[in-house]
Amino acid sequence: MPKIGRFKNDASREAHRRAYQAMEALWPVPSTQLDIPTTFGSTHVRRSGSGDKTPVVLLHSVGANSLQWHFAVEDLGRDRVVYALDTIGTAGLSVQTAPLATESDFATWIGDLLNELGLDRVHLVGYSHGAWHAALVALHAPDRLESVTLIEPGGVFDKPSWGVLFKMIRFGMRRTDENMRKMNEWMTPGYDIPESQFACAKEALNYRPGIGWARVLGDDEVRSITVPALVIYGAETVVAAPERTAARIADLLPRAEVQVYPGTGHGILGQIPDRVIPRILQFVQNHDQSDESKAERAQNRRNSAS
Repeated sequence: MPKIGRFKNDASREAHRRAYQAMEALWPVPSTQLDIPTTFGSTHVRRSGSGDKTPVVLLHSVGANSLQWHFAVEDLGRDRVVYALDTIGTAGLSVQTAPLATESDFATWIGDLLNELGLDRVHLVGYSHGAWHAALVALHAPDRLESVTLIEPGGVFDKPSWGVLFKMIRFGMRRTDENMRKMNEWMTPGYDIPESQFACAKEALNYRPGIGWARVLGDDEVRSITVPALVIYGAETVVAAPERTAARIADLLPRAEVQVYPGTGHGILGQIPDRVIPRILQFVQNHDQSDESKAERAQNRRNSAS
């Protein structure tokens, strides 16, 4: 049955809010915080950056929140506005009030947000579980996207091995600090997340999510993706087999760009941001819509609404 995400109790909600507030110190640039109404509840949005280029919308990984993008927002927001979301149905400042009953509901959710923010089309960037959500938007609402970037999309193009899944379950059964750090070391050897981010992720374990898990897209679904796509993996990731996945994407989605970084794992964003973020920026800039296209699409949307 579709669920509505919630914390276990008021105490766990307040503990997470305090950890979230402490983590805000990581955000390096000014921001405006918005709470946007949607079909599925209020979505917390962090708006940073400036400029008239096509905006970027960021979707975080499981157990995280919008602040996960602290190391990327300054570069991404140099010539455009960046919107970092607390995904509805996950631990954060968003408040879910209706279930996401189908996969297309994620596209409806993003569409609601863009409408409320007055945005026509955006570049959508998702990391890990957020990459799954971004892929669903690309499938069900491609008209709202200028491009889509999928970073470490485990379970979307390739299913993790049973050994990996069992190991994740085993880590999840013992939610101690030591076990969480062991899992982080296993997923991305040699990289430690900031202490405030670790504390917030720990409190997020007391949230019962209202969203499902990724599934491997069928061949016809992959072929149907018409949005320009960039897919990024760490070569040592445990959530996919990058070489096999890259071959599948090349076969089914030949216009997509795939980047695999040697010596990196699932935490690639924090591990080598100085290489990953410029690659995303290059891709986004290559697919920015022209001012003429913006005006034409805005007029078409006004005509269809009247």
